[in-house]
Amino acid sequence: MELLQGSPGLLAGLVFAFGLLVGSFLNVVILRLPPKLEYGWRRDAREHLELPLDAEPEPPGIVVRPSGCPNCGHRLAPWENIPLLSFALLRGRCRGCGQPISWQYPAVELLTGLLFLACALRFGATPQCLAALAFTGTLVALAGIDVRTQLLPDAITLPLLWLGLLLAATGVGFVDPVAAIAGAVAGYLSLWLVYQGFRLITGKEGMGFGDFKLLAALGAWCGGWAILPIVLMSSFIGAIVGGALMALQGQDRDVHIPFGPYLATAGWVQLLWGESLLQWYRNLSGLG
Repeated sequence: MELLQGSPGLLAGLVFAFGLLVGSFLNVVILRLPPKLEYGWRRDAREHLELPLDAEPEPPGIVVRPSGCPNCGHRLAPWENIPLLSFALLRGRCRGCGQPISWQYPAVELLTGLLFLACALRFGATPQCLAALAFTGTLVALAGIDVRTQLLPDAITLPLLWLGLLLAATGVGFVDPVAAIAGAVAGYLSLWLVYQGFRLITGKEGMGFGDFKLLAALGAWCGGWAILPIVLMSSFIGAIVGGALMALQGQDRDVHIPFGPYLATAGWVQLLWGESLLQWYRNLSGLG
């Protein structure tokens, strides 16, 4: 730790490389966790209804099964599984069948590496940096899953919530325990009330319960005072990006747009630079 504290360049390089490796693993989580969860839900539902179980094969696990091509099943050699480099060496195509490799793989790897680098530059070689890395990787996984499936699994959001509360209780977190608890409660209730009001007025469900739990987790990490900035920031980003996507893809307003990635983006920015943004706003408005 002392060596890394005295060598910012070494810390940045190691954390960036570690982020690329984590991003490679997060791709597996994004692709394999939803089918695994849905398989379990279907089995639980059939058991609850006392129906015979289907002979449906169980989806591959996240850790045990080696990575392979989703088109032909080609098992990746070690040199084909190097973050970013393998995609470039293979020219974006599977060595087994020649089909294009999804750009999701290098995009998630590079994004995770850059976000990890930002955490290292922001917090240095500290326990808070390690916590921020865990926070960042979890948000990348949640955002990727929500984009692909419009799901925010409890298997990820709830551990993120409990980890935020635990870190606050042990003094390693970014807020004190009272602020963490207040943030978790305020985060859940704020979107839950919006959901109930929207359903009462329109008769439609405007968002899923996973969004409530994600905002509760962000509140546990960032504190109760951060809920309003996170909601405002995520709504602003969602309005711009969602509006642009609808215009480019010709979709109407009834198409469901996942809100999780915008919440994750706003929560990540808030954790790293929330106080700086608040001070900037105060100075800009003359309140500082």
